[in-house]
Amino acid sequence: MNNIHDMRKKRGEIWDRAKAFLTEHQDENGMLSAEDTAQYERMEQEVVDLGHAIERAERADALEREMNSPTASPLASRPEARPNQRTGRSSDEYKSAFWTAMRSRGGHFSVQNALQIGTDSEGGYLVPDEYERTLVDALREENRLRTLCKIIRTASGDRKIPLVASHGTASWVEEEGTIPESDDAFGQITIGAHKIASMIKVSDELLQDSVFDVESYIATEFARRVGDAEEAAFISGDGSGKPYGLLNATNGAATGVTAASATALTSDELLDLIYSLKSPYRKRAVFLMHDSTIKAIRKLKDGNSQYLWQPGMKEGEPDRLLGYRLVTSTHMPTIAASAKPILFGDLSSYWIADREGRSMQRLNELYAATGQVGFRVTQRVDGRLVQTEGIKCLAMKSA
Repeated sequence: MNNIHDMRKKRGEIWDRAKAFLTEHQDENGMLSAEDTAQYERMEQEVVDLGHAIERAERADALEREMNSPTASPLASRPEARPNQRTGRSSDEYKSAFWTAMRSRGGHFSVQNALQIGTDSEGGYLVPDEYERTLVDALREENRLRTLCKIIRTASGDRKIPLVASHGTASWVEEEGTIPESDDAFGQITIGAHKIASMIKVSDELLQDSVFDVESYIATEFARRVGDAEEAAFISGDGSGKPYGLLNATNGAATGVTAASATALTSDELLDLIYSLKSPYRKRAVFLMHDSTIKAIRKLKDGNSQYLWQPGMKEGEPDRLLGYRLVTSTHMPTIAASAKPILFGDLSSYWIADREGRSMQRLNELYAATGQVGFRVTQRVDGRLVQTEGIKCLAMKSA
């Protein structure tokens, strides 16, 4: 904990030195010499690197607390043997049978009987309840948008979401005058399910080694691959075999501000972007952008000569831009002509629909020649911006 505090303090001190250096060495046009630019960028990079180090340390600290937490609740009454009440995919029998089947080439009647609970039409096995939550937690950590967007569950078929397209209005009328009718108009959008899949190979030796935690390995690797693909689709997906992304031209966020330049941003344009969003959505709004975009705006100041970007100084406190939380994604576009490098708004306006049950299938023969076993893991998910007025984007000028 002290180490994280020290890193945050050091990061703040370096940023203060960088701001002072910038103010001291800029000419009247805000330009730096080549030597001063290199010096400033070294300090700026140190701020970025420390930010990543703090995030890693905080994740490790959270995992350490989780691992050191009690594995069972203290006994508050006389212990008595109770039968296992969990059934189906929640049962211990199913969980044990599932991982026995995943680890071994040969089957056993007790294993097959238990797995019938979760057999799907493709021949794969639905992941046990406990493990499915492990996958979801891992995906949430890998995919930053899952912590900010609204997540719903769908069992089968498409999920139809009713929307109020327009609201009725009230009118002033004279005494005994006719009150005009004014009804709300309703519409709906449909969220389905798109399939995302990955193949994972594990050697026979590792599967047979009881020390190797195959469950954690598959969860981590699946989260890394699928989380990255999900985040890319949630941002820029075109709806063809994948979700509609936040930046989709017809089903994504509307443009709140168009920059005057194709290659640069101004502080006024960022302020205009904030106020292009209706005030109720600004209460929970965040900025979403690429690291390179943050680098470009880190030198910007407001009318009081205060830098717009401010580092988080306390544990768990994010970096902020104009007082709003700043979230980064490598899948956001960088600053370029006609690009949309910045999103601002309440990301819970974007709904992520997880189809119940992830499927895993063991492939014994496909990689048998190399002494490996394949695991095919699939997930069905969709995403859609439900409240289009809840998020705005900043677009660069076309070339």
